[in-house]
Amino acid sequence: MFHCYGYAATSSDTPLAPFSFERRDPGPKDVQIEILYCGVCHSDLHRVRNEWGGTIYPCVPGHEMVGRVTAVGTEVTKYKVGDIAGVGVMVDSCRQCANCRDGLEQFCDNGNTETYNSYDKHTGGHTLGGYSSHIVVDEHFVLRIPEGLDPAAVAPLLCAGITTYSPLRRWKVGPGQKVGIVGLGGLGHMGVKIAKALGAHVVLFTTSSGKAKDAERLGAAEVVLSTDSNAMAQQANSFDFILDTISARHDVAAYLELLRRDGTLTQVGVPVEPQPIHAGTLVGKRRNYAGSAIGGIAETQEMLDFCAKHNIVSDVELISIDQVNEAFERMLRSDVKYRFVIDMKTR
Repeated sequence: MFHCYGYAATSSDTPLAPFSFERRDPGPKDVQIEILYCGVCHSDLHRVRNEWGGTIYPCVPGHEMVGRVTAVGTEVTKYKVGDIAGVGVMVDSCRQCANCRDGLEQFCDNGNTETYNSYDKHTGGHTLGGYSSHIVVDEHFVLRIPEGLDPAAVAPLLCAGITTYSPLRRWKVGPGQKVGIVGLGGLGHMGVKIAKALGAHVVLFTTSSGKAKDAERLGAAEVVLSTDSNAMAQQANSFDFILDTISARHDVAAYLELLRRDGTLTQVGVPVEPQPIHAGTLVGKRRNYAGSAIGGIAETQEMLDFCAKHNIVSDVELISIDQVNEAFERMLRSDVKYRFVIDMKTR
């Protein structure tokens, strides 16, 4: 075991604070990483405040890490000391079920091991995440960071990037398609960039008219104010695919009506409350309402390589670790463009 430093919440109503703990020494197949940057995901806030239930305390959040390899196990073949590597939302799975064999570890039938707030089979406790100095992960779940990209801006790709890339690829978004992105936050701004790079005609839906110029800078061909009923009506029955990134309660049915026959709306934002949808909205045009999680490890590496090819990274604001509680509050106010990333040198 070796000593690590981080920030943790000890209950749902206490702020994150400095926290010392022990990590396991690297085993034969493990990679030890000194964390340089860690993204701040909206799900971190949900977990820390137990808004989804089941949070285990102390909770060290963070699942968007880029760092430097400082040690490797004797059987590690993919990484060496000094490499820049990443860790995302998962650090293990059973690797034996049909989903794992298909490279879809996020859907592991036996439950994947999340980077934090999961049972840790190595220690018997629970996993602790990336708001910390180091992490130790099996090499299968470590990702190669392509050269030439800003490592701080790469960090959010390990959640926000793959969360949007995976459904865009799964539903074969490409040239000649009209694609809607609902919301221009941490997920939405990545959705716009990736859908544009895939060759689609991208339309952003937002409740804020002030985001129009930024959306166009990111790659949107059109911006629609979703509170304008006339503007929404003009988009009816015209979309091949819509990616909904909103985690707050909103009218999903209004977006389903914008799909053409056989179009698909995929939900990646996770509102706490159920979303009311009338079956007739789906039946009338054979529309599809789907959901998507992150991606498997192979697809996440594919996403990183795709982003390197197209020079895509997240728009980030670097913060020090002691600013993370303020960042949570600003995130609730949508006061960030578009992802906070912790510079772990400030710990």
